[in-house]
Amino acid sequence: MPDRRFKPKKKPSRARNHIALLVILVLLLVTCFALFMPPNEKIRQGLDIQGGLSVVLEARHTDGSTPSSEEMSAARQIVERRVNLLGASEASVQVQGLNQLLVQIPGIIDQSQALSTIGQTGVLEFVNLADVADQSAIQLLESGYFITDQQVNIMLAFGEISPYQLINVVQSEQTGRVPQGLYVLQNYGGELSDYVFYQLLTLEPGSYTPIFSGADISNVTVGLRDQVGPDYSVNLTLNAEAARAFGAVTTQLYPTRGKVAIVLDGAIQSAPAVQNAITNGSVSITGGYTLADANSLKTILQSGSLPVSLSVINATVVGPTLGQEALIAGIIVALIGLALVALYLLIFYRGIGLLTAAAIFVFAILYLGTLAFLSLLGFFALSLAGIAGIVLSIGVAADSSILILERFKEEIRMGRSVRASSITGVKHAIITSIDADLVALVSALALFFIAVGTVKGFGLTLAIGVICDILTMLLFKAPLIRLLAPRVIARHPGFWGVKEDEEYAFAAGELNRLTPAEMNRGEAHG
Repeated sequence: MPDRRFKPKKKPSRARNHIALLVILVLLLVTCFALFMPPNEKIRQGLDIQGGLSVVLEARHTDGSTPSSEEMSAARQIVERRVNLLGASEASVQVQGLNQLLVQIPGIIDQSQALSTIGQTGVLEFVNLADVADQSAIQLLESGYFITDQQVNIMLAFGEISPYQLINVVQSEQTGRVPQGLYVLQNYGGELSDYVFYQLLTLEPGSYTPIFSGADISNVTVGLRDQVGPDYSVNLTLNAEAARAFGAVTTQLYPTRGKVAIVLDGAIQSAPAVQNAITNGSVSITGGYTLADANSLKTILQSGSLPVSLSVINATVVGPTLGQEALIAGIIVALIGLALVALYLLIFYRGIGLLTAAAIFVFAILYLGTLAFLSLLGFFALSLAGIAGIVLSIGVAADSSILILERFKEEIRMGRSVRASSITGVKHAIITSIDADLVALVSALALFFIAVGTVKGFGLTLAIGVICDILTMLLFKAPLIRLLAPRVIARHPGFWGVKEDEEYAFAAGELNRLTPAEMNRGEAHG
């Protein structure tokens, strides 16, 4: 009876390994397909495609000196909070150089409101007018001849007044808006339309001591001033110390209807008379605010006071129409590139070119799924430079496919069987392709980590394309060719485009078997 104790173990089937790799690939493809469908919703679009606002802000101290790196970092964080509170999604704020901030806000609707909000210093103070030493400002305020900044902006827009009628007021070139606050009317006689000037009502620094400031506010909300009017109010909740101080001042002022000035960045926003003592720490700021203005003030208060003054040195509005046209053009170019590559492979490689065309389809699904996943995590936004990286990645994938096919066919011409060529030839081709891909990957990562702006998007999409190409080679091209080679490709060499390679190998083998004398006779007869 034979001894079965030392029966050798069967080696695992290579076909089983190849099938396992293809099963893993199918799971990846299903996951990727679920991640990127529909692509226009799942893949984030950058500023140059989606449209939006790009702003460069310059930071300076009041004496003109350059801020420190710590102050720039604090300013970046505050501006970032303000941008996020505006409701803009996928916005970014970056420090450029020593004293500049680059703010990119895709898809934002009201660009002028955003510009006026993100760059405002945001120092809010409540001041007892009885304690203000700047008597000229008090006299102007008590004269009653003033209008709000909203009214000034409206009159400027309709040409009712001209910028030269504004005294010591700089109208923003980017937004067309004037600073927030009360504007005093000064009539110098003669015709009213010719001699009325408007001056922003401000308090001289050091001429007052605030009751409390924005740092003492624990909560900010926006609501309607009353149930019938269109105006909104900004409602504040004070901390305990500020609530006690404000309660003491309002208790002192309300018998005589004394006034408390609300001052933002040194400009008086309103100066309401105290109607009753406010001791519960809840304060409402009113002043004819629209909903947008009230939300802007809320954003400034919530995000804190900037440690430096910011001025807009460049603002670019990118229209979504132009961006979408560029996106469509980029997609068309990518599809044409895919179609031309697939057509080339089918013409020159016939049936085996179908495998490579399918590989490009697999590559595209892996690529889109990866972009969607990174978009979901907030690490990617598609830009025009990114589209260029995608098109270049298609070329990288096509190069590796052609290299594998050529090495496979070359091994057959060398006299190896189809099955042996699918193992050794594909292996050598993949090793060579990975070497080339790693060189491209290093260059792409260098662009991503070192470059700035849109070049980073190019480097990222190229790096993702290289990684997806390597996955496609290992999980699709190699196992599929090795599965089909022994039984499918070998039995139908004409369809798969390897018949000529086999005939060449056969002819070369016959030639090698001839003796020198037979070869000479063949040459003489020829």
